[in-house]
Amino acid sequence: MKDSVRILVPTGMLGAGFPAEIVERGLALGADVIAVDGGSTDSGPHYLGTGTAKTTAAAVKRDLRILLAAAAKARIPLIVGSCGTSGTDSGVDWIYSIVSEIGTDLRVARIYSEQQPADLKERLDRIHPLAPHGDLDPSTLESCEHIVAMMGHEPIALALEKGADVILAGRATDTAVAAAFPLMHGMPAGPTWHAAKIVECGAQCTTNPRSSGVFATIDATGFTVEPLDPDVACTPHTVAAHMLYETVNPFEMREPAGTLQVGDAVYTALDDRRVRVEGSRFEIAGQYTNKLEGARITGYETMSFTAIRDPHILGRITTWADLLRRVLVDRVTQTLGLGADDYAFDIRLYGFDAILADIDPDTRPPREVGVMLLVNAADQQTATAIAKIANPLMLHLPTPDMPYLPSLAFPFSPAETERGAAYEFVLNHVVDVDSPAALFRTVLEVTA
Repeated sequence: MKDSVRILVPTGMLGAGFPAEIVERGLALGADVIAVDGGSTDSGPHYLGTGTAKTTAAAVKRDLRILLAAAAKARIPLIVGSCGTSGTDSGVDWIYSIVSEIGTDLRVARIYSEQQPADLKERLDRIHPLAPHGDLDPSTLESCEHIVAMMGHEPIALALEKGADVILAGRATDTAVAAAFPLMHGMPAGPTWHAAKIVECGAQCTTNPRSSGVFATIDATGFTVEPLDPDVACTPHTVAAHMLYETVNPFEMREPAGTLQVGDAVYTALDDRRVRVEGSRFEIAGQYTNKLEGARITGYETMSFTAIRDPHILGRITTWADLLRRVLVDRVTQTLGLGADDYAFDIRLYGFDAILADIDPDTRPPREVGVMLLVNAADQQTATAIAKIANPLMLHLPTPDMPYLPSLAFPFSPAETERGAAYEFVLNHVVDVDSPAALFRTVLEVTA
């Protein structure tokens, strides 16, 4: 058993980029493991629905080339979680193909997290909703393009115990990626999960979130965190503040195995760059659960965008937008014979209220407004037809009191952009399991 474990986190997400020298600095500090997240749900359901990645292959390959070389040089594990953004099987295979292109004689484990609707339907009595969802209907499972289960640290630790040098994991909690190795080597759960939470987004816990790389050392009573950029610092404020990020409660965080409690944690500056944290606890849950994520197609979208600078319209922009909605509905009914249940559309006024809507404290008249029309229909042809009906309205629609036709501005030709299938998240549920690895499949081999 180790007295301490040192974790090198080069960036908040694989493919985001980082200077190679910060990895060298982490190795010089004695890193025992390199951990990096490969994705999240932050960018919406498209990536889970399509099983594709948000990041470009060139950026991922560049990062992996540096990290694989560092892992081989230091003879320490490299762990990547939520491969391919959403952790689908295709995402794991995509990252594995890039590792294979780079080439390595390290033993690579792929941990697959994708779930089949038929298997989950057999577990319906063990699947429970998270607020605000209700009980799970089997048809919801069948409607999903892809479903993943979110793993804790245990499947990763099992792969390490089997001799893996590189872990390419499907969907995993952001913290599990950093917590697996220290928990496997006997570090206490409270400090380990807390440290994993603090470092999961790289330099976001530092005085310069735009920099890259952090380094955490976990021991029997707590952990110490420092940035890998020598010109950046961690402070008690920046470290403690990261518990506000992506948590319902800044004093606790749920994991598959239990709940991290940091209400009694004490943050102390060791010097002008390092922070020591003690007092974190981890409460084991009575039932181990894995969260399910699923995405399905809601229809097909077409977008159109125009820009308004006419001061008369801008002084009555809500009146103009309401008129556009009414006239568009009437013309779609007249032209295509469609009713309200056959399609949906959204009009967003960028530069006026598209972000905050009616809670925007700035009530000054805008100087210019970008108008985005987003149409959703059962098929692409219908969505585009509706957007085309809106085309002359978005170019020349006057307010009711205007005696002339204004000329607005389409930035593109054609004005309509087909966005393809649109997706939504439909699973916000957890499933009770008898074993932390029950829902996951591991393949271990050498790529070279």
